[in-house]
Amino acid sequence: MHLIDGKAIAKQIQTQIAQGISPLHGRKPGLGFILVGKNPSSQSYIKMKKKRCQEVGILSFDCEMQEEVTEAILIAQITEMNHNPLIDGILVQLPLPQHMNPLHVMSAIDPHKDVDGFHPMNVGKMLLGEAGGFFPCTPLGIHVLLTHAQIPLLGKHVVIVGRSNIVGKPLAAILMQKAPHCNATVTIAHSLSENLQGLCKSADILIAALGKPHFIKKEMVKQGAVVIDVGITKGANNEIMGDVDFDRVAPLCSHITPVPGGVGPMTIAMLLSNTLLSYQRRASLLHRL
Repeated sequence: MHLIDGKAIAKQIQTQIAQGISPLHGRKPGLGFILVGKNPSSQSYIKMKKKRCQEVGILSFDCEMQEEVTEAILIAQITEMNHNPLIDGILVQLPLPQHMNPLHVMSAIDPHKDVDGFHPMNVGKMLLGEAGGFFPCTPLGIHVLLTHAQIPLLGKHVVIVGRSNIVGKPLAAILMQKAPHCNATVTIAHSLSENLQGLCKSADILIAALGKPHFIKKEMVKQGAVVIDVGITKGANNEIMGDVDFDRVAPLCSHITPVPGGVGPMTIAMLLSNTLLSYQRRASLLHRL
């Protein structure tokens, strides 16, 4: 069994990003952070993302808003960042308060600054296999993780347990593309799937992204499978748990990701990568003008 060290791969990518930013003259890439409310997990994620930005040389632009703020005021703040020439990427930290419509909010971000890859235009480009958009960070991170770990995807059966708009659906779209290191046969399974255990056991690559601790048991994994655990849940004693029952599943696997230290660091690395890509695209456009 090989442990796929997402932390080490992310560190390698961050070093490459820092090397790309270091020689830049003039302004550095900028990332705008918008946090609504005081969700402790969201505050922690933002803090971590800003720390990584600082390490690679990306400037952070912060905006914190009260939980009760209206959607219109939030969208006005996004519009301001859309027009700010120092900002290359905009990140609105999810989840948003109940009174807001996430689709309205994400649609307000300039798609050319949508480094989270949630704008409908970027989702459409991803589904169509068109260049020039942004892939969502967690699915992109999983694809890069599989590539770095030299896991073959061509013709392999990938089963993704979880159908969220943030992970399950976009990941399926990426892995099935007619593109290098893709071309997988993808099944999306969920809580209402018939014979879920049988579906999971048929997977060459099993990806758990449903947010239920230790849901994937050893009976659901075939010998020699690759298992990617996207889930992260805090237990009663602040214990961090994945969606996979790691201790019992790991002995069956050819490769497996740990929680923490697997997919999580890759998500942040892809955010940094997308921000630098946005900077480069915008600089190229200005150069052509």
